[in-house]
Amino acid sequence: MELTPSFVLLLQDFLPVFTAPTFQTFVQVVTGWLLSHRHRYITEVIFAGGNLDNGHWCRFHRFFSHAAWSPDGLAVCLCLLIVHPFWAPTKVFALPIVTRLYRNRQGLTKGKKSKTKACRTKAKPDPNHRTRPQLAIELMALVAAWFPHDDLVVSGDSAYGGRSVLSHLPGNVHLISQVHPKGALYAPAPPRLPKAKGPPRKKGARLPGLAEWAADTNQPWTELAFDQFGLHAVLQVKTQQALYYKAGGQRLLTIVLTRDRDGQRPDHRFYCTKLDWSPRQILAAYACRWAIECTFENSKQYLGLEDPANRLPQAVRRTAPMALVLYTLVVVWFHVSGHLFLSFPRRPWYRHKQEPSFADLLTTLRRVSYEEQTAQLQTDGYRLQTWITQLTELLSRTG
Repeated sequence: MELTPSFVLLLQDFLPVFTAPTFQTFVQVVTGWLLSHRHRYITEVIFAGGNLDNGHWCRFHRFFSHAAWSPDGLAVCLCLLIVHPFWAPTKVFALPIVTRLYRNRQGLTKGKKSKTKACRTKAKPDPNHRTRPQLAIELMALVAAWFPHDDLVVSGDSAYGGRSVLSHLPGNVHLISQVHPKGALYAPAPPRLPKAKGPPRKKGARLPGLAEWAADTNQPWTELAFDQFGLHAVLQVKTQQALYYKAGGQRLLTIVLTRDRDGQRPDHRFYCTKLDWSPRQILAAYACRWAIECTFENSKQYLGLEDPANRLPQAVRRTAPMALVLYTLVVVWFHVSGHLFLSFPRRPWYRHKQEPSFADLLTTLRRVSYEEQTAQLQTDGYRLQTWITQLTELLSRTG
């Protein structure tokens, strides 16, 4: 089985990452991964890609566990493909920082005390352990080095808004995040007076907290209406420039206080390191984070992000990024050429659908690939019958 040539053409951008034999395996893995309707185990990927008799199956396992290629190299080629794209010069892509690859089972044991002495013993701290904010900073520095002449805007929730991130941003990276509900804001330090003794002040007077600022009638609210993916609301906002000293030191930030006019959301304070951005730009950019949540959900549901059952450390580290890379490639293919073949299935109860979901994008890629391969085999009765048999087997397999 093969994918449509217009999609395979996108894979050519990843040639520098692999050796020639490994690149062929990469294309076959991508084909099986995208055409599979079941769990993305390696054996299922081999079957869905029609590679049962195409060499020994161990080379597909070794592609993830031993082959000489780097996930960072894959990420570089992917970023080069989607940053400043010639086919959509105004398109803005969101790059995820981290993804949750585990199931939260804390609720099964939360509040229960273990009765065994071994379980009560605390594990020794790992000297190589890095927190999620530290990993985020490493990733920001990596991408900032790839694109030194571009300004990168990162948005994250309060877990990535503290000192561990804000105080270590690369020079061309800006951050939009939340101020802690009890976080203290300060005015900039006043000018040093002549002949003043002692070191200069690092911060000015403490500003009112969230509730006091919201209740201050001297600064009226301004209403902003949003109707975009991830944010459909009318928000009342106040804005000022201040220091979030505990997290960012003396770095001046734009602070935006928000209140939902209809009371559907609690009050929040957001900050942005880009001082020339308006409140609308800041809130609209922060709302784009919702696309990342959809990326994770779709990658798990339609591309088997949680499925592979690898055990070797290198295979585990490589398999999960592969699903996210393929998600991006499907979106890119649809923007480049796949949108020309989009057609929604006939559903009398759902006639008003206009915007495609990721499921529609993946369905279009599969349908175009099947149609093109069927058209090529119409003059070869034996190969056509073999193809129909393979296709029937693929579509009839249970999930």
